[in-house]
Amino acid sequence: MKTVLITGVSRGIGKALTEKFLKEGHYVIGTSTDGNSDIKSDNLKIVKIDLSNSESITECVNEIKFLNKKIDILINNAGILVDRNFNTVNIENLRKTLEVNLIGTITFTEQIISVLSIGAHILNAASSAGSLAKTQEIDDDEYPSYRISKTALNMYTRTLAIHLKDKITVSSYHPGWVKTDMGGSDAPMTTEESAGYIYDLAISKVETGQFWFKGEKMAW
Repeated sequence: MKTVLITGVSRGIGKALTEKFLKEGHYVIGTSTDGNSDIKSDNLKIVKIDLSNSESITECVNEIKFLNKKIDILINNAGILVDRNFNTVNIENLRKTLEVNLIGTITFTEQIISVLSIGAHILNAASSAGSLAKTQEIDDDEYPSYRISKTALNMYTRTLAIHLKDKITVSSYHPGWVKTDMGGSDAPMTTEESAGYIYDLAISKVETGQFWFKGEKMAW
């Protein structure tokens, strides 16, 4: 049994990931903005967090540390998409997005590293929308704040991988275009399909500091 920490478990991919890890016999610590989850299990602990609020992050980290469990897998799943219909950079939307998708995620990760086990795996939910190589193949400029946040998060993955080399594996992953509130009903993947591939990545021994989708490396 591994101890797994997943952010944003109240719905979507985070909820599906929680169900998958529980089904496979692992203990899950999940976070949500209201501290609640529809999933009921003796192997699940839900902790409240607001990734846009530094005090909330510290309170969440302290509560997790109080559980006195070494974390084997950290999945930074939580994220927001604010500017879906904007084709120019709206600074207020950019600030909101970076606070959660980048700054909050990094703040939480840096504070929780001390309770990760040696050989643990940190996984950051990036996106093909944040790939500079992939961006060259598309001709629209929708949701720029989201793209900017995910590109920056990929650089954090690379930086952290160097810092934690030979101690902890750090990966970015593209979850796919998934049927969620963010992805919409036209998306080809279900949350269960996405969670299955992320689960496989999380429990695998892979090269640190890489960007993954369905078991294959992606271009940054």
